Amino acid sequence: MAEVMLAAKVAALNQSDANAWIIGSAGTSAAEGIMATPFARRVMTARGLDLEPHRSRGVTASLLESADLILTMTRNHREALCIEFPQFDHRIHLLSELINQTFDIEDPVGGSEEDYRLCADEMEQIIEKGFGRIAAWAA
Repeated sequence: MAEVMLAAKVAALNQSDANAWIIGSAGTSAAEGIMATPFARRVMTARGLDLEPHRSRGVTASLLESADLILTMTRNHREALCIEFPQFDHRIHLLSELINQTFDIEDPVGGSEEDYRLCADEMEQIIEKGFGRIAAWAA
């Protein structure tokens, strides 16, 4: 969900700036090729965003190598990535750090549609408030 919300934010930029961004997502324990859950798709559709093309993928060294910035949802994810890929630890940050805080955003998988909506609300607020920091960190 964060991927499509950030992509929408970037698309709102002028076209030359937006074309400079490549946004992706991957999971620390994701199975390959799985569609987003029906709840996630409905929550994003209600925001005018499309998750239908999304397919899960796992984190790889080559994916991290190509990234200027790596945002994680939880401290455990950040720690796991820093341990497995220490060469990229300077690029790995918690999403909540965008707003100068340190807290986890729990994965709503297995929860209700309301859990997905609340998670999306939280991520959207962080992306809105912290977008300037994303641009600075990715530079």
